[in-house]
Amino acid sequence: MELLKQRILSDGRALDEHVLLVDSFLNHQVDVKLMQAVGAEFARRFADDGVTRIATIESSGIAPAAMTALAMDLPMVIMKKSVSSILRDGILQTEVFSFTKNLAYQLTLKKDFILPGDRVLLIDDFLANGEAAFGGFKLIEEAGGIPVGLGAVIAKVFQAGRDKLLAAGYRVEALAPVKRMSEGVIEFE
Repeated sequence: MELLKQRILSDGRALDEHVLLVDSFLNHQVDVKLMQAVGAEFARRFADDGVTRIATIESSGIAPAAMTALAMDLPMVIMKKSVSSILRDGILQTEVFSFTKNLAYQLTLKKDFILPGDRVLLIDDFLANGEAAFGGFKLIEEAGGIPVGLGAVIAKVFQAGRDKLLAAGYRVEALAPVKRMSEGVIEFE
């Protein structure tokens, strides 16, 4: 998606070979018009897959997932990264390690919101090592849903996540696949 790539080049910043700062338009401050275009692109790419529900993981995936759900006229489910005192019954959990935060968390899904047979598209802001996506797909499957694929706004394809997901049989669509980064340098596939 050329519009997204140009925005990453103009307003994003590679701090080193692992960290891409896009907080001015994706995950701290959100450019809703850009996210609307992102949602429309995911809707186009997955239009023929019979998607019945959009899912994401809080919090940075919410904007692109909401716009995808809006474009596809579907409900959106947010998987939580922290245990809530009010989410006690009917929940599914799996442990996910976040390399960004260097800690493990309990990814939580209230199973009432993914119905058996639902065809679920998982949307996230970044794909790096694939841990969050694997955790999300595991919970979708435990709830009886069918993962249709992962829509990643940005994928660091030089890390193992995309290849691991593809090897496991999952579809991956990355709007901005980054093949190399270093301080001040961002190159797309």
